[in-house]
Amino acid sequence: MTTDRTLNAMTVDVEEYFQVSAFDRVVDRTEWPEMPSRIRPSMQSLLDLLDEHDVRATFFTLGWIGEHHPEIVRQIAAAGHEVACHGYDHRLLYDRDPQELLRETRKARAILQDLSGQPVVGYRAASFSIGRGNLWALDVLADAGFEYDSSLFPVVHDRYGVPGAPRLLHRLQTPGGNSLIEIPPSTFKFAGLVLPAAGGGYLRLLPLAVTRWAINRLNRRDHAPAVVYIHPWELDPDQPRLKTKWTTRRRHYGGIRGVRGKLSALMRDYRFGPLGEIVARSRTGSDVPTVMAASVG
Repeated sequence: MTTDRTLNAMTVDVEEYFQVSAFDRVVDRTEWPEMPSRIRPSMQSLLDLLDEHDVRATFFTLGWIGEHHPEIVRQIAAAGHEVACHGYDHRLLYDRDPQELLRETRKARAILQDLSGQPVVGYRAASFSIGRGNLWALDVLADAGFEYDSSLFPVVHDRYGVPGAPRLLHRLQTPGGNSLIEIPPSTFKFAGLVLPAAGGGYLRLLPLAVTRWAINRLNRRDHAPAVVYIHPWELDPDQPRLKTKWTTRRRHYGGIRGVRGKLSALMRDYRFGPLGEIVARSRTGSDVPTVMAASVG
């Protein structure tokens, strides 16, 4: 058990099991309303777990979820958690143009604010899909009213990633002259490489000891919070199995039965809170570095 009292971030990407980007060619968006929904039981399981450990989290929620399951957003807010935005329908930002993105992001933010009664100031792109080729999206987010982002994943990956981008919380000067706080998902350095940790398949498929080591290293060596991210479907071992290629099945379903125990252990041994609280604390400090988006791109 750690003795470090750093406040880390617990974050949730609120989406149905069939809405992940890997299933885009398996389930068309026109089929979503007819798919068997699992969001209510999986969210209830997650909310119960957070309540058990007295942890508040940030829920990056799809506007589509708000439209079709408004009670979910109200339940998140009523439990004292932060509601943030995950876009409207989980389309990759690589596939949008600035006007489309601004329209759908404003729509999603308005839905979530109306349902939660909270200002929605945080954003995370579907599948972390802001990269070197579409840094213009950061200006769209600023124009839409967001104050912080958690999309720039500084790793090498076949679907996302901005290798060489800052690993820790920083103020990002966007290409259009706006400013956002950027707080990336957690990574650690090993043998000269920047490797992902503490979320999604990395949490499910790697031993818990690896996640603990990464969090400890962030808290003690980098003096920085860890950003853990999960999805409700990762606590739902009974979700329907969709027919897709083996690698996708491994990424999506692998390790699901052990997630609840891993999360419980982490929440028992570390301090967690909403990402927005960590961002708010950063504004009172003088050691938050400013990074120009041009240097990332």
